[in-house]
Amino acid sequence: MSEAGTLEALITKEMIAAMKAHDAERTQTLRLIKTALKSKEIDKRSPLTQAEGEQTLASMIKQRRDSIEQYTNGNRKDLADKEAAEIVVIEEFLPKALDEAALAALVGAAIAEVEATAGHKPSPKEMGLVMKAVQAKLAASGARAEGRAVSELVKKSLAG
Repeated sequence: MSEAGTLEALITKEMIAAMKAHDAERTQTLRLIKTALKSKEIDKRSPLTQAEGEQTLASMIKQRRDSIEQYTNGNRKDLADKEAAEIVVIEEFLPKALDEAALAALVGAAIAEVEATAGHKPSPKEMGLVMKAVQAKLAASGARAEGRAVSELVKKSLAG
């Protein structure tokens, strides 16, 4: 069984428990997760790795955050709350996200590693080098962080 297969098995187990508990919202969200993973597996034409499964879940979270923003702008709090509840369920199956202090330390180490200079407006090339180093460090540590948060922190750190 592949690593993502264990993720899929865990989601199936949680879905059964949610159905038995008559938790319709959780069951629906778990079905969405399972469908997204299966769809990605079909597109790839082979079982997903753990990292690919986590990437799929991270994409689902990003989509929901974008939807929350749209619903909030459209004055649809009910739909924004539904999306926020789905994010909570999806995050259960991802590694814990780094807090801001740990992420700042990681960004500082990446800046030092690529020998980027701070105190100026960062060039796209410099931003790319630092972002690549941060992503490598995140992957090596098994932690995760939202790309937007990493990007903003890198830009702020390089600016000064």
